[in-house]
Amino acid sequence: MNTAECAAIATGPGHDARVPATTGRHYLYAIVAGDEPRAYPSLGLDGKDVYTISDGRVAAVVSRLSINKVRPERANLKAHQAVLSRLLADTTPLPMAFGTVANSPQAILKILVKNRRAFDQQLARVYGKVEMGLRVSWDVPNIFEYLVNIHAELRSARDRMMSARHQLTQEEKIELGRMFDRLLNDDREDHTSKVERALAPLCVEFKSNQCRNENEVINLACLVRRDAQEAFSAGVFAAANFFDNNFSFDYSGPWAPHNFVELELEQ
Repeated sequence: MNTAECAAIATGPGHDARVPATTGRHYLYAIVAGDEPRAYPSLGLDGKDVYTISDGRVAAVVSRLSINKVRPERANLKAHQAVLSRLLADTTPLPMAFGTVANSPQAILKILVKNRRAFDQQLARVYGKVEMGLRVSWDVPNIFEYLVNIHAELRSARDRMMSARHQLTQEEKIELGRMFDRLLNDDREDHTSKVERALAPLCVEFKSNQCRNENEVINLACLVRRDAQEAFSAGVFAAANFFDNNFSFDYSGPWAPHNFVELELEQ
C-alpha cells in the first residue's frame, strides 16, 4: 500500500485512547503487538516525532508527514531504518514497505481491525526472532573464466567455438551464454543448499533472494531466534570452511524481519 485510506486511535502519552490525537497524512513504519504506548521524539522522517496508533491489540508505528511525496533519498531511508532499529531493540516489528503513507489518522483503525487476523498470524510467526542476511560471492577476477576452468562442458564448448577459423557468430555467442547461465545457476543452487543444510539447526526459516550480480552466489535471508545470534555467527564461519578461497562470506544483522512478513492488507 503506497497511499492507504487508514484510520486511527492514538495511544501516545497524554492521549485518551478513544480520541484521535492528530489529523493529516501519516507515514507508517511498522506494526507491533499490544497497545503499550511508544514514543520516539524526533526520530522519524523530516525529524518528526514517532508514536503508536492502536486498536487495543496491535499498533501502527507512525509519524506525521509534512512532505508531499516520500522519495527514496538517503535521509528518508536512514530515518525509516532508524525507527525499525529502535523498535527491534524492544520488540519484533512487522516492517512496512518504504513509502507507505496513510491519508488520515481516522482510517488506520480500519486497517488494524480488518487485518487483525493477518497481523496476529505474522506477529506470532516472527515473535522473538530477528532477520540475518548472508551473502556469498565468488572472489575471482573473471567469473566466466572461473566457470570455464571448473566445468569441462563449458570449456569444451568455448574451445570448439573459438578454435580455428572464425570469430564467434551471434548464434554461437547466444548458445555459449545460455550454457554459462545454466551452469552458473546450477552452481548457485548447489552452494545455497549446502549452506542451508549447515545452518538449518540455527535458523527457523530461510528465504533465498535474487543475486545482485554475476559474482554473487548466495543472497540468503535467515530468520533466527534472538538468543541464537551468536550461534548463527559461529555457524556462518563453520559453513565457510566447506568452501575454498574463491568464495567470500559476508553476513549482516540483526534486522527487522522484512523477508518473512507476508501481508496483503485489506483496506
